[in-house]
Amino acid sequence: MNRRTVRLHEHEVTPVGLWSLRAAAPTVAVVVSLNFPGLAPHTRDLMRRHVRTALQTLVDSGARPVLVDTSARELPDPAVTAGADGVLVLGGGDVDASLYGVEGPVPDTYGVDPRSDRYTLELIGRSLERDVPLLAVGRGAQLLNLSCGGTLVPHLDTWHRHRGEPGHPVCVEEEVTVAPGSLLAGVLGAGRLAVRSGHHQAVGVVAPGLRVTAVAEDGMVEAVEHRERRWTVGVQWHPEDSHAPGADRRRLFAAFVEHAGSARDRAPAASLLAA
Repeated sequence: MNRRTVRLHEHEVTPVGLWSLRAAAPTVAVVVSLNFPGLAPHTRDLMRRHVRTALQTLVDSGARPVLVDTSARELPDPAVTAGADGVLVLGGGDVDASLYGVEGPVPDTYGVDPRSDRYTLELIGRSLERDVPLLAVGRGAQLLNLSCGGTLVPHLDTWHRHRGEPGHPVCVEEEVTVAPGSLLAGVLGAGRLAVRSGHHQAVGVVAPGLRVTAVAEDGMVEAVEHRERRWTVGVQWHPEDSHAPGADRRRLFAAFVEHAGSARDRAPAASLLAA
């Protein structure tokens, strides 16, 4: 660790209003690596803002978030995620290239944590088996594709369209086109949509069990959904960026929480530790 490496602590992302949630509020396991190798101050601040916004939006939507930190010294008991009514997988560092068959150096790689990747892939696989509502964001969408048998593009030639230049904010605004008839279109509408992106990797070969539901102007996959599960959506962009359109974030999270609540009504989840 160098002197500029910093840590993000759980209390810094704790949302307000947990006390006001109803006892029967659906629980959402929020899977994220709060800390990863080489975490610099500006990336730490970005992660703090994104994670806290995601947790707060869940609470505002009526769900009880339970943080599952995949960078913890002792990895959380998978039973925590197995007992949740929904699973939200957030973004973070790059995915270990060896997991999708790429050996050797990858340009501009940062934050790779193979332990976190393997653990998250296992949680995603178990969640798909349970068929609980799952929303995967950024790196989470990439891991969803890997979990279902797809691959990633390790470094985009057009990365500057999807991520800020060095010395500038990581996330930039871009436009994506949402496919009609998709779950995403049912929430955000079909056609062109302005989003906030911050990635130099992307979904490559799309897994057989997934279908593409949004693409960027350069043709890169920006969203996928599962063909057979009730509600499994992955978006490459970052709706949890507080600089992104708030209305779109609230609609997407509200739809996810609504489905998590329906899942709870169908099959009550096991008790989780109080958040």
